Amino acid sequence: MEVSIASPSPDSPTEDYLCEIDVTNVAVDSVMLLVCLCGVAGNGAVLCLLHRNSMTLYFFDLAFADSLFLLLMVPSTLLCRLENMSCSTIMPLTYLRTLFLLSLLPYNLGLYLLTVTSIDRCTSILCSRWYDRHRPQRLLEVVNVLLWALSIGFTVTISSLCLCQEHEHCQGAHISMYALNLILFASAMVICSTVLFVKVKSDPQQQQPRRLDTAILLTVLFVLLFALPLSLCNFLQQLGYTVVPFQVVLLLTCITSSIKPFIYFLVGSCGRDCSVEGCRRPSSMQSLKKALHNVFGEPKENTAHNNAAAVDTAV
Repeated sequence: MEVSIASPSPDSPTEDYLCEIDVTNVAVDSVMLLVCLCGVAGNGAVLCLLHRNSMTLYFFDLAFADSLFLLLMVPSTLLCRLENMSCSTIMPLTYLRTLFLLSLLPYNLGLYLLTVTSIDRCTSILCSRWYDRHRPQRLLEVVNVLLWALSIGFTVTISSLCLCQEHEHCQGAHISMYALNLILFASAMVICSTVLFVKVKSDPQQQQPRRLDTAILLTVLFVLLFALPLSLCNFLQQLGYTVVPFQVVLLLTCITSSIKPFIYFLVGSCGRDCSVEGCRRPSSMQSLKKALHNVFGEPKENTAHNNAAAVDTAV
């Protein structure tokens, strides 16, 4: 929907020209800005409350990647909205293009982290004995460093080629990156999410691992449905096809990056029991901290303390 308003022409002040304001784009930009701000607050709370250890390493970095992606989307969304409202160019197109290229780093990193998280959980289910006894202790840290290196490598390569006006090489780098996202990482997430779904349905006994698998499953589902289309649309756009407006796909990606803390909260809060004396209503931060502990488990130092207390009680 477009609305035309009359504005004075800069070339002939006495004449009027029609400035077309796309109301749909303004509405989408407003919703995207609100989603980004809520997502930054949610992921920031996760970063503050989640203890970074070997178990939560990927989730901590995932929250950081989502926060960075949303923070990069805020100025670009504000600029687009101001340009739509004022019918004038505020910043050069190169600036917005640079912001989008930089956003590829947290976008790809989040996709890679979630894929490896799914693979790690499936390995612990299908090969539990090997996972518990023979898995290298530093494997998660090494894989995490490799994922960061892969994401930074793609971002630096594509940014240098595209900003240097190397059109053919820029297009080839984009196609390679999006093809890797769609073929390798998307297929791995689909297979692993299927295994997790079967496990959640067939093993209702252990509460904490089941909640963790449910959180991973829901997060993967949102990524496949709403975040991965960004790779698909950009891949098709590089080949000359436009299926869905880019702004709509970007909004869906922002929603996916913002909704993960709410998934952790809902999964961790589901089925909580009240004490006999009754339930006192905790604060929102306390509720989120309790939900994160229910999903990811307590830190190692707390677990060791509880085990020592249990031994003393038994003695």
